[in-house]
Amino acid sequence: MRISSIFYAILFFLSSISYAQEPVDYVNPFIGTSNYGATFPGPIAPRGMASISPFNVAGPQNLPLEKDSRWLSNPYVHENTFLTGFSQVNLSGVGCPDLGVLLLMPTTGVLETNHLKYGSTYSNEIAKAGYYSTEIDKYNIKAAFTTSKRVGVSKFTFPKGKSNILLNLGLGLTNEQGAMVKIVSSTEIEGMRSVGSFCYNNPEAAYPVYFVAKFSKPAANFGVWKKPATYKGVEAQWMGYNGKTRLMDASTKMVVGDSIGTYFSYNFDKIETVEVKIGVSYVSIENARENLEKETANKTFNDVYKEAYNAWNQLLSKIKVEGGSTNDKTVFYTALYHTLIHPNTLNDFNGEYPEIKTSKIGKTAGTRYTVFSLWDTYRNVHQLMSLVYPQQQFDMVQSMLAMYDENGWLPKWELNSTETFTMVGDPASIVITDTYLKGIKDFDVQKAYKAMLKSADQIADNPVRPGLKDYIEKGYLTTENGGSVSTTQEYNAADYSIALLAKELGKTEDYKRFLNRSISYRKLFDKELKLLRPRLKNGNWYKPFDPLAGANFTENIGFIEGNAWQYAFMVPHDINGLKKLMGGNKSFTNQLQKVFDDNQFDMANEPDIAYPFLFNYVKGEEWRSQKMVAELVKKHFKNTPDGIPGNDDTGTMSAWLVYSMMGIYPISPGEPKYAITKPMFDKITIQLDSKYYKNNELVIEKTVNNNGYISQILINGNKQNSYFINHNDLVNGQILKVILK
Repeated sequence: MRISSIFYAILFFLSSISYAQEPVDYVNPFIGTSNYGATFPGPIAPRGMASISPFNVAGPQNLPLEKDSRWLSNPYVHENTFLTGFSQVNLSGVGCPDLGVLLLMPTTGVLETNHLKYGSTYSNEIAKAGYYSTEIDKYNIKAAFTTSKRVGVSKFTFPKGKSNILLNLGLGLTNEQGAMVKIVSSTEIEGMRSVGSFCYNNPEAAYPVYFVAKFSKPAANFGVWKKPATYKGVEAQWMGYNGKTRLMDASTKMVVGDSIGTYFSYNFDKIETVEVKIGVSYVSIENARENLEKETANKTFNDVYKEAYNAWNQLLSKIKVEGGSTNDKTVFYTALYHTLIHPNTLNDFNGEYPEIKTSKIGKTAGTRYTVFSLWDTYRNVHQLMSLVYPQQQFDMVQSMLAMYDENGWLPKWELNSTETFTMVGDPASIVITDTYLKGIKDFDVQKAYKAMLKSADQIADNPVRPGLKDYIEKGYLTTENGGSVSTTQEYNAADYSIALLAKELGKTEDYKRFLNRSISYRKLFDKELKLLRPRLKNGNWYKPFDPLAGANFTENIGFIEGNAWQYAFMVPHDINGLKKLMGGNKSFTNQLQKVFDDNQFDMANEPDIAYPFLFNYVKGEEWRSQKMVAELVKKHFKNTPDGIPGNDDTGTMSAWLVYSMMGIYPISPGEPKYAITKPMFDKITIQLDSKYYKNNELVIEKTVNNNGYISQILINGNKQNSYFINHNDLVNGQILKVILK
């Protein structure tokens, strides 16, 4: 019996080793695919250009979450059941529709080109980092997908009989239309799809995504379909094809239109598998073909998946967590995964990319990044990149500066080399300052500073800071500008960052000027309400004023995506000044607590996401931050499809979670310091980049006596008297120990 017990103990030990989970194994891509999280479960390589998502937002079968019946920004919704294909380029966690095109769909039997007829329910979904599979019920087809950086790889297992692979270029999530396609041979297709009009802004800047698709087996038959518009009147009488889909069998001519696609048909006498590789490019068909060849030539589906798996695991392993439940680790690593999707790669394998505005083709030896949702990400995503992935953050700043060279302005909300001008503020200045002050200095800081001054000071024809004249002269935007209060606050935040960089560069006069500008929000402070309030052009208060108006993304006169309560404390660079305005520590604490007690705090939107950490500014009230952060994490972030509280905003909500679970948060964007709160793991080990940091790793440890609140904070064994820590002290210290009592 004893020998048997030892044998089984050894067997259990060996099995636990063989099944030890890597960080990548905890990723659950279904998190965020419900509750408007706007993530997708399909595969993407880290920072990939290509991505594959099941597309289930078209057709009345998917109502009410259907793309043509409401504002919907994601190609996949977890609750939906009707699948119409698999899109090859997608956005993750955004609030407006774009991309979601190049829809590949396998079918069997008689050819059907209408997606409402060939669509199907699906089952047995499996999603991992770099992999997705499902079974298409109507056709008994197993579909599996993986990606390299610029190539999507699909594997379809067909039953015996006639089968088809459709490439639908008419259907998509983008607001744009128009495509062209050419069948090169029985194993290759090339073409282009027009995309753009993100948030219905700047439609004149629509742009093409090029593609080349290669099939592992030659088609027995192939062709192109085209459905023209439906005409009325006299024309309709002689147009025999009016509004009817035309099939062009064996066509190898270029076909152009809005509702077009291709079909490759097969006749299988047994179960067969066909792999389809689709390379994409924003430069040319030739580059799309080169991307495909360079990244996936002679590689099997499993080869590509293994590379994606390893690439994800390498990045996710930069942070190792110990302790906590399996669900805790799943939520944590999935959040970290979501922060590594955008900004994503724009340049092709050969380094070429479309420049912004110039219509020229640029070339880089590094990585040209795109999808800068900066109103969101300036608050925490880029700070996380600087800490854990500084080389990526360096390339992101280089990309911003290249955009300045090409466009004359730093980016605001850039997407595939188009400036969407979505949201408000001057967020790039904050990101660049934060990056530089964290020791990532190997970029042209003088050019960056010049670009920041242009955005901050040029009154005429300034697309980054509209309303700047009033802001400079009065200290605030008036109600003649939309979102006047919140935009003033955003300009304040940017000016504070410019002041910090000016001080670092020895530009004393600029430092004083921008520091003074950064606190002009005080002119909008209503002492009776203890809230910020919009002013008219003549300086009078706007009346009638409802501090609650603007919640839940409804419109109001003074605020963007929020109300007066949700913006009341969004001046993290001047909390001490705000405390004085509010009447001191007690009044400040009471007013801040009221945001939470009265359900005015919105975890799903950016303006107030730092609020739980602001109690750290009042001695003796720090426990409130620890309590609040823990409660919010438990309530809003879960290992379920609805486990993100609304749009992930290209990783911003996920970055909030990553920081919160590690017990630190970049409290004041642009300023290199963190608020400290209770870690949610026993030990967190962050691998540091030796190019930028002198230590190999940073360890955050939690010592629990009774799992209460923090009683002591130690840096390398030395007592820390503050609930804040500077970036340099954090990364140059080896162990941050948080002791709970």
